Amino acid sequence: MTLKELEGYNPITIQCHDNPDADALASGYAMYKYFSSKGKDVRFVYSGRFPISKSNLLLMVDRLNIPVTYVKDSDEETEGLLLTVDCQYGCSNISGLKAKTIAVIDHHQPEIMENELCVIRPDLGSCSTLCWKMMKDEGFDFEADSALGTALYYGLYTDTQSFTEIHNPLDMDLRDNIICNKSYINLFRNSNISRDELEIAGIALIRNIYNDKNRFSLVKSGPCDPNILGLISDFLLQVDGVDVCVVYNELTDGFKISVRSCVKEVKANELAEYLCRNVGSGGGHTDKAGGFIKRSLCEKEYPGVHSESFFGDRLNSYFDETEILNTAEAALSNEGMELYSKKAINIGYVRGMDVFPVGTMINVRTMEGDVELKITEDLFIMIGVKGEVYPTTESKFAKSYTAIDKPYDSTLSPVENLYIPKITNRATGEVKQIDDLARQCISSGGTQVYAKELDHYVKIFTRWDEESYMLGKPGDYIAVRTDDDHDYYVIEKDIMSITYDKVGK
Repeated sequence: MTLKELEGYNPITIQCHDNPDADALASGYAMYKYFSSKGKDVRFVYSGRFPISKSNLLLMVDRLNIPVTYVKDSDEETEGLLLTVDCQYGCSNISGLKAKTIAVIDHHQPEIMENELCVIRPDLGSCSTLCWKMMKDEGFDFEADSALGTALYYGLYTDTQSFTEIHNPLDMDLRDNIICNKSYINLFRNSNISRDELEIAGIALIRNIYNDKNRFSLVKSGPCDPNILGLISDFLLQVDGVDVCVVYNELTDGFKISVRSCVKEVKANELAEYLCRNVGSGGGHTDKAGGFIKRSLCEKEYPGVHSESFFGDRLNSYFDETEILNTAEAALSNEGMELYSKKAINIGYVRGMDVFPVGTMINVRTMEGDVELKITEDLFIMIGVKGEVYPTTESKFAKSYTAIDKPYDSTLSPVENLYIPKITNRATGEVKQIDDLARQCISSGGTQVYAKELDHYVKIFTRWDEESYMLGKPGDYIAVRTDDDHDYYVIEKDIMSITYDKVGK
């Protein structure tokens, strides 16, 4: 579904979930602005037991002139199109207005049967991002509307715990590119804590549980706004001896968590994802992250287990079951591994110094996260079958690939690329789209590695980046080149069968 397809309806009622948050208000405001610009008869509403009362939201509505109206449940049928944003029609968090034609724009896990009038992107950190992208796809001019930009920026900011849970590059693009009023953002975010919440934070800090072996703190907070969890986490991380902390509170339908790390051996976003695996969702930045655990899934997986035991056990498992390796410090033995040969597959490459001058520090934004590199004379940046980016040297490129004098074409990949990586000059902020610069190449088919399937978690620090590790999960593969036992890395499970054949099979 595209917004263009909805322009045939009139009038249009936009509804966000009950007790709306900043992301819901921003998303509804964005849709109101879009359809108003098309000359439609539009209204923006929300329902629920109570109208908005939080001070930061009241300020947001007032300063940005958001035309949202509180309505009671109505038995009257809504004329034209009912468009729900940041929620899904029929779910428990939205009081259903009656309508014959319903469309959905949301970023939460699907809870309804999707149809041609649904766009649901749970990979995004906010519905604001989804609305921004859909409007950009139709050519909407955001530069002329700083109030809307401010709303979308704040919607993403609050739904990702102050940008700490961002992991999708589209969220990062909204954060980095939208025009907004930063003084309003400061006003909204500094009107977010009440005296009662200050007391909640103080009590939670006093009751923290500390693990001396793995140097982490675990804290259960009383009921509070999610941002308070981040405040507690930030404070805890300043304590000597605390390298990692997890703060959570209990909601009616689950647990909201905040994760912090100040050591390179633990990425907060990866730990959040680990804690939420199979029972929720988590992500964010390497130092700040968060997530949500659904009560129903947790009780099904761990019946009768108290929350303190659940989080404590998962944290200990995370630390105790993970192996840390450093390619610069130790070679990797191929004992117990099998020999694989790389398939001849069309992928892409960029020579580093063709992008920016030698010596430039760059940031490469990918679906897997941001990769920081320094441009050297022999740096080649490879684009894999999923759009994943990894560096190599000129000599290894020559041994493993055959260059083709054609522009890189992502449609030739056997796997759909959901995001085309961008390269940013860290000093100047200049951004270049990698597919505008990349050329095609074919893996020679003769490159061989020893590899084996992982049965535990592995973190590999490579010679390219001593501050960030590659994470291998059970089911993924660890591989080492036959010609360099210090060149080893992780190959994702679904990529292994696409890119390698077992020798002799």
